Amino acid sequence: MLRCRDEVLGMTKELVGIASIVNTDGEKRLAEALYGKVAAWPYFKQHPSHVLLAPTIADERERYNVMAFVKGTKGSSQRTVILMGHLDTVGVNDFGQLKSWAHSPDDLMERLRDDNLPDSIKEQLDSGDWLFGRGVLDMKSGVASNLYLLNYYSQHPEELDGTIVFLAACDEEDSSNGVRSALDVLNRWKTEHGFHYAAAINADFVSPEHEQDDNRYVYKGTIGKLLPTFFITGAETHVGSPFEGLDPNYIAAELTKQISYNPDLCDEAYGEVTVPPVSLKQSDRKPNYTVQTALSAFVYYNFFVHSWSPNDVLIKLKEQASIAFDNALADLEKKHKAYRAMCGEMERPLPWKTNVLTYKEMEERLIEEHGDEFIKSMEEFKQKLLQDDELDTRLFAVSVVEEAWKWMTDKRPAIILFYSSLYSPSTVTDEGTEEGKELTTALDEAIAEIGPAYAQPIVPRHFFPHISDMSFVSMNDDEAGIQAIANNNPAWGSKHYVRYESVRQLNVPVINIGPYGMDAHKRLERTEMTYSFDIVPNLTKRVLEKMLG
Repeated sequence: MLRCRDEVLGMTKELVGIASIVNTDGEKRLAEALYGKVAAWPYFKQHPSHVLLAPTIADERERYNVMAFVKGTKGSSQRTVILMGHLDTVGVNDFGQLKSWAHSPDDLMERLRDDNLPDSIKEQLDSGDWLFGRGVLDMKSGVASNLYLLNYYSQHPEELDGTIVFLAACDEEDSSNGVRSALDVLNRWKTEHGFHYAAAINADFVSPEHEQDDNRYVYKGTIGKLLPTFFITGAETHVGSPFEGLDPNYIAAELTKQISYNPDLCDEAYGEVTVPPVSLKQSDRKPNYTVQTALSAFVYYNFFVHSWSPNDVLIKLKEQASIAFDNALADLEKKHKAYRAMCGEMERPLPWKTNVLTYKEMEERLIEEHGDEFIKSMEEFKQKLLQDDELDTRLFAVSVVEEAWKWMTDKRPAIILFYSSLYSPSTVTDEGTEEGKELTTALDEAIAEIGPAYAQPIVPRHFFPHISDMSFVSMNDDEAGIQAIANNNPAWGSKHYVRYESVRQLNVPVINIGPYGMDAHKRLERTEMTYSFDIVPNLTKRVLEKMLG
């Protein structure tokens, strides 16, 4: 095994020391510093075209990926393995008074000793085997592991029969614009250099699944994520006559009751189960206070998938929305009946009916009714919205649906279902293909060989449980699944667009071997050094040897 702990530790501290919070200039500064470091190594001085500071594409910010490759001299194979990770981190406001030291692990750890920490965390802090700080776990120690291996093979190309590509991407924590931009370079290098991409190894962090979980996990794929969104229209009324209208907030509340935490909406595959959806935002569209009920409301939910396609999710959620609408109307009718009885009035059924449409269904209806006039007006509306730099993709999509609704001749209260943000596809290495089987076999054998050097079990799983850039190097979705995204995202082609065909063009089997730690995205983010700085680089190296040896 390589004795690499001190070097990987040093590289981790160096990376952490340059704050690179997503959507700040720090992303650019770190990429430039890392590019300068790699370009100064002897191999890259000799081969300057093998390292690249690559700008992102169609990005509102100036930021870069760092990309490099080392061609082996052991043989003439064109087989290529991508080592990938991301440079950006989440913010540091959660550090409170320790914010100034969030990017200085040694100083931070000294100050944490004065904190009132739980005993288990104090033990880790005092053990000498844990490193604290923003980005030490998610995921600069993973990038450091890959960087160490890039440097190692730049000094020992004779050990490689093939090529390794290093990718340090920006913007993973927001919209994966880094890796999506890198696809152009990867596919160009494929043509220019004849690379045959045989595998990708991501280095995102892993954590215990529960308090008693001592396993260190490696993953053969990643979870997928959608953001299904519901625009809910009601019938306005004065608050003094509430039953004469239909409050969209009432429908939204029932919708969240039906969808959030619903285990029927957990996606099971390979014996692994996603967590259920949960609401991420719920609001009406009233700009200010009035004594009139709201005209409309919206809500969107986090939705993880293992095997369901975007079209599958639309079908399931349209059914759930209909159930929620039915339940809300039934409950409202019950309350209305009780109220009229209290007032000594005769029964009079409410007029509302369940009405659920997807955005595509609504748009097709509007085009049929209004033709080119509607199409032209909506394009002009979108162009006007694009002038507002503060409007994010999600609210852009909601605004488009709200505007389209104004064209509806049937103004009965309704729920409109659509997608309003980036779709990160799920992917899992297909062991039924030759390359998929080769990669998973290499991983299993590497675990068997390196595992005995470590005290805790190293356990393979199929789905990395968090959003990751792995979603954009491998494609399991068919064209119908992707088309469901394009047809049902009102921002598609204007505020938002993803070239999924570039993912399909690369389509490389991918696994995740990353640092182990706890509390990513939290004040006490920390990584265990023995696993992260000793085991991870050696485990990754052993997989590389089996793929490119």
